[in-house]
Amino acid sequence: MKLGVFLVLFGDKSLEEALDMAKAAGVDAVEIGSGNYPGNAHCQPEELLKDEEKLKKFKQAVEKRGLEISALSCHGNPLHPDPKVAEAHRQAQRQTILLAEKLGLGRIITFSGCPGDSEQAKSPNWVTCPWPTDFSDVLKWQWEKKVIPYWREEVEFARKHNIKQICLEMHPGFVVYNPESLMKLREAAGEEVGANFDPSHLFWQGIDPIAAIRYLGAAIYHVHAKDCRINPYQTSLNGVLDTKSYLDEFHRSWIFRTVGYGHGLDFWNDFVSTLRLVGYDGVLSIEHEDSLMSTAEGLAKAVKLLKQVLIQEPKPKAWWT
Repeated sequence: MKLGVFLVLFGDKSLEEALDMAKAAGVDAVEIGSGNYPGNAHCQPEELLKDEEKLKKFKQAVEKRGLEISALSCHGNPLHPDPKVAEAHRQAQRQTILLAEKLGLGRIITFSGCPGDSEQAKSPNWVTCPWPTDFSDVLKWQWEKKVIPYWREEVEFARKHNIKQICLEMHPGFVVYNPESLMKLREAAGEEVGANFDPSHLFWQGIDPIAAIRYLGAAIYHVHAKDCRINPYQTSLNGVLDTKSYLDEFHRSWIFRTVGYGHGLDFWNDFVSTLRLVGYDGVLSIEHEDSLMSTAEGLAKAVKLLKQVLIQEPKPKAWWT
């Protein structure tokens, strides 16, 4: 396994400066935002696809620092009921696919998206319960009329451009938010659909990331290293569905934390060991979204902990058996 970082945390820096900071932090790989929600501060696919010289310089900037690109990330909502939003997000995703092909990556990261509740909808509608039956009807319509048709077509486009891994981040608010919904889409659209496995989004839903790794197995294509701290006082009173601002840390039921500040060394040891058990030997990409800690300090602490638990050498021959 290798250690990486999601470069968007250096979005106010140039590509070269961001790469220097990643290298100085001690990581091996970078995940680069290519549009939609992560932005494209370090990577403008439309420009790079049109200009071979710019593309060459982009690759060289990464390679000359001894780094590799773990993935291009264009997390968006290609199923948004507003046609203008959906089209913009779809366009960014397709450009990301084409650029990943040019770079020989074979992998992109995004969200599944979430439609509205009808053709007349203006905003996404994330269904979380089956009753009243309006909700079940909406969910059925979403999957049959929007989700599956779109992703079957997108998987076919990815195949034509040598992208073998569409890594969907399981995230509440979108139709793929847990292991079951991920596998439902994978079975319907193709094995190109897999997980960008981020334990932080599972923790606050009450999902055990270790159980989820065992369930998903070979469907895990990329991994985010991000932690989450559950506030037992708030959850015992209000549960985990929390719409308060992420900056209202004191009153929230949970907040994102840097690695080690939500769950300790024992969990992260088990996390990387279970990833190895199911055959994952890729990058753990640190995503810093800890509002209590600066970018520099949060990244440094995450790197320090993960370097203790990361398993880098090949599995040994079991000489004792």
